[in-house]
Amino acid sequence: MIFKNILVALSAIHFFANAVNCQPDSPTSVPGIIISHQPEKSRQYIGSPSIALLPNGNYVVSHDLFGPNSSFQVAAITKIFHSKDKGKNWKKVSEIRGCFWSKLFVHKGALYIMGTDRQYGSFFIRKSDDEGATWTEPTTKGNGLLLSGEFHCAPTPVVEYGGRLWRAIETAHGPVREWGKRFGAMLISAPSDANLLQAKNWTSTNVIYYDATLLEGKLWGWLEGNAVVTPRGEIANMLRVQDTTTFKERSTIMQVTADGKKITFNPTTDFIDFPGGGTKFTIHFDSISKKYWTLINYIPEIVKTEYPTWHPGGIRNTIALSSSENLRDWKINGIVLHHIDATKHGFQYIDWAFNGNDIVFVSRTAYEDEYGGALKAHDANYLTFHQIKNFRNYVTPHYWKQLLK
Repeated sequence: MIFKNILVALSAIHFFANAVNCQPDSPTSVPGIIISHQPEKSRQYIGSPSIALLPNGNYVVSHDLFGPNSSFQVAAITKIFHSKDKGKNWKKVSEIRGCFWSKLFVHKGALYIMGTDRQYGSFFIRKSDDEGATWTEPTTKGNGLLLSGEFHCAPTPVVEYGGRLWRAIETAHGPVREWGKRFGAMLISAPSDANLLQAKNWTSTNVIYYDATLLEGKLWGWLEGNAVVTPRGEIANMLRVQDTTTFKERSTIMQVTADGKKITFNPTTDFIDFPGGGTKFTIHFDSISKKYWTLINYIPEIVKTEYPTWHPGGIRNTIALSSSENLRDWKINGIVLHHIDATKHGFQYIDWAFNGNDIVFVSRTAYEDEYGGALKAHDANYLTFHQIKNFRNYVTPHYWKQLLK
């Protein structure tokens, strides 16, 4: 309890110091810069943060809304925000109806957003030529409707490699109609020079469905895959893995053929130990350090003792910077965000990008506000922007050093 009280005090000091990064009319305790706020009383919660850096240096971010008073099960709403000063100030520039779990990305100077139209909906892509102020409207397979049916995804990378764009998604057509178990891993890809709004230009792999026999019967599902280029120069799908083992976090790495038609998985070799693998993560490769980097929901030992019966997928009060040279062996480089309470505080679904020697990221953040704070950590009331300067040499602040023990 003494240690916990020390962490509370140190965290308060940190967040007071960090208040200069908040907009003037926002609660000063919220870490980072507040882009969007959704009070709990609205019964609409902030989800699916995504960020893209435009060729002119401006930033664009997005988030959707879920919750009982939202339209996420029918035609979800995604909000688009724009910053012309490196994230110091933000302005909402548009709303898209029928856009959920979506990822922003830039290709050949144009801005795109790709995701489903609702929870477990069809899969769409839209294009903007004015930095997100207006978007194409997908109505057919010739102008943005890529896959009809039930699909799942998250804001994970769209990767250009081998003359193609690659994106990991999941089908939600699995025979076991439960969350997690209904998801089947797959990738879609298109030639880099193709019209991305035309479904005929996209190729889908086969699907690898949930298998109840894996992980000694403890597998709960795999989801929110990352398209990555392996050290051997092959495309792979690295996924979040849900299982029923307390604090045993894993990922799985599935192999994809160069033509984008086949995905394979070896249960003996393709499960890896991966801190943060029980929650959504985003992976990018840095050509300078020759390492893969990610921001994860790390679970320190002291937090495990506070919440011994919780599943790791529900503990989201700590963000750590992590890196790997080979995608299979990961190192914790440092603690980036933390709050002592995991019940009503969370930094989650981090999406991020390299910006020179820095990392910029957005977080689905649950925190205090003037209305009583978030209902719970999962039901976030803020979208926040953050920056890690000189990320390759990042060092954990002294007030969080104990979290690494």
